[in-house]
Amino acid sequence: MQDIHEEHKGVSYQTVHEDDAGVRIDNFLIRVLKGVPKSMIYRILRKGEVRVNKKRIKPEYKLQSGDEVRIPPLRMTENKVVLPSANLDKVSALGNAVLYENDGLMVINKPCFMPVHGGSGVSYGVIEALRSLRPDLHFLELAHRLDRETSGCLIVAKKRSVLRQLHEQFREKNMQKQYLALVRGVFSKRITTVRAPLTKNVLMSGERVVRVDEVNGKPSVTDFRIRENFRDVTLVEAYPHTGRTHQIRVHLAYKSHPILGDDKYGDREFDRGYEAMGLDRMFLHAEHITFTDPVINKEITVYAPLPDDLEKLLKNIRERDGENHV
Repeated sequence: MQDIHEEHKGVSYQTVHEDDAGVRIDNFLIRVLKGVPKSMIYRILRKGEVRVNKKRIKPEYKLQSGDEVRIPPLRMTENKVVLPSANLDKVSALGNAVLYENDGLMVINKPCFMPVHGGSGVSYGVIEALRSLRPDLHFLELAHRLDRETSGCLIVAKKRSVLRQLHEQFREKNMQKQYLALVRGVFSKRITTVRAPLTKNVLMSGERVVRVDEVNGKPSVTDFRIRENFRDVTLVEAYPHTGRTHQIRVHLAYKSHPILGDDKYGDREFDRGYEAMGLDRMFLHAEHITFTDPVINKEITVYAPLPDDLEKLLKNIRERDGENHV
C-alpha cells in the first residue's frame, strides 16, 4: 500500500510508490478509495479537494514517484471481500496453487469454475481471493485472463512496472501459451493452423457468444498439434497467436471438433456419453506459458500439471480403448 505518513482531521496524505508512476490520479484514487463511487471521486477532483504536492490537479494528471497526494475525508463503504463458504476450500487452495513466484509476479494454477475476477453476478474471483490471502502485497493485478471453466497457468503481477512489461510482451506476441483440449472426433493431421476472424455477439437473452465472421471479425490465429488419439476423441495442444475471447473454443468448434464439456460451443449430446467416465466440465487446460520474467530478464516456461479430474477422465478413456489408441 502507499505510505500514509500523516493523518489529521480526516485528511490523509499518501506518498506515491514507484510502481504507480505514470498512473492517472483518477485511476489511482479509484483503486485506493475502494467503496467510494466514481462520481464522488471526480467531484472532489473537480472541486480541488485532492491536491498533489499542495497543488490542484486535473483527473488526467499522471503521478510521479514521490508525489504527495492529499485526500479529503470521505465516507467510504466497507469493501471487504466476502468469500462464499461453499468455496472456501477452493479459495484456500489458491495458497498452494502458486507454480512460480518472485518479487514481481506469480504464476498460479487457476482452479476450474473460479472466475479470474468478480463481476457479472459473482462477488469474488481469483484476484480478490489472492488479495484476501496475501494482504502483505500492496499491488496485485491480472496480467491476462482465463475463462471461468478453464484451469491452468495464470500470471499475476505484483508490481505495476512488471505488469506493463508483461502487457508489452502480450502485445508484441513474445509470450507463448499452450493449452490442452480434449475434442470430439478424430482430429485431422492436416489441421495445423486455423485462421478465422472472430467477433463478439450478444444474444437476446443477454448471453455473450463469439462467432467466426469473415467480414467484421478481428484476425484470430491458433496452431494445433495432436497429443494423443483415441477412438472418437482427440487430445490436442493449442497455441493461440492472438488473444480473442473464447478463441480456442470457437476455432475448434468451427473445425467441427468442439471441446468436450463446452456448454456454449460444444456438443451436449456427444458429451453425455463421457459423463459416466468422469466428464463434468470443459476439458481445456492452460498447460504451459513461456515468457521473459522482467525481474530476472530471462525467458522461463512454467508448467501446470493436469488437474486430477481431467487426468482421471483420460485414464478411463485409455482403459476403454486398450491398445487401440495411439
